Formats: sequence, C-alpha cells, structure tokens
Amino acid sequence: MTTIRAATVEDAALLRSMIWELADYEKGSDEVRITESDLVRDGFGATPQFRALIAEWDGQPAGYALFFGYYSTWKGAGFYLEDLFVRPAFRGRGIGSALLAEVARIARQENRTLLRWEVLNWNKPAIEMYQRLGADFLDDWRNVVLAGDGLRKLAEKTP
Repeated sequence: MTTIRAATVEDAALLRSMIWELADYEKGSDEVRITESDLVRDGFGATPQFRALIAEWDGQPAGYALFFGYYSTWKGAGFYLEDLFVRPAFRGRGIGSALLAEVARIARQENRTLLRWEVLNWNKPAIEMYQRLGADFLDDWRNVVLAGDGLRKLAEKTP
C-alpha cells in the first residue's frame, strides 16, 4: 500500500540517498554535488527553495518527488518537478503516478496553472507513463544550462 507524505528535515539523509540512486540510474552520479547539509539548508531552512514528497510502500521508502515554484510569463505560476524517482524494487505499483498526482493536487490547491519537468529521451518507461497521464512533450524547445566556469565568467562580465 502506498502512502505519500511531505518530507521533513529528518528525511534529508533519505532524500540524498535517493538522489544518488536517481543519478546512478540516469548515468550521472559523477555530477552530483549536493550534500545532506545542502538539503537541510535549502529545503527546510528559513526560506525553502524546494519541497519534497516521500512515497512509502508498506512503511518502506519507495520514492520521492522534489519540486519548486516558478513563474511563466505566458501561463502564470507553476511548479517545476526537478525529480520524480521510484526505487527499482517498487516500480510497477503506481507509485510514480501517485507522486505526480500529489504534486498536481498541491498545484491545484495553490492555484498553479501547470507542472513542468524534463525526461531523458532514453527513459522509455517514464515517457510512456507521462504519455498515459496526458503530458505534452515540448520537442521544439531546447533546455539550456549555464553552470560552472560559464556561469562564473558571465557573472564577472561588466555591463
């Protein structure tokens, strides 16, 4: 049986562990820099930068969703779903859909107009789930990231 609850500061170590599991699944564990202390500060401090939900199956941690607010000048307030992850042993039980549905309920309660997220093009099970749920894929848009040296160099430029 699935239960979903809001993550608390006591879940920071669990979140970090599942973030690493997701990164490993996505073949990007060498890119993870987040620490448990970062999660405590950024998610449970005075000005939280994200919210997280924990899914449990019969009391065992099975997955999580991590999301935060953003604003679209075309659509209004929304949520960006940074992570949606279900541990391999718990897949195929509807946990991912349940987590996404809970994020959607929170969005509706807070008058947010949309959810937005990314999926790797090789992650067929996730893509199929999102299609079944009625998600639109924005293939004409390209994701852009500026980080590391590029971010530093741009920040150091004077206008």
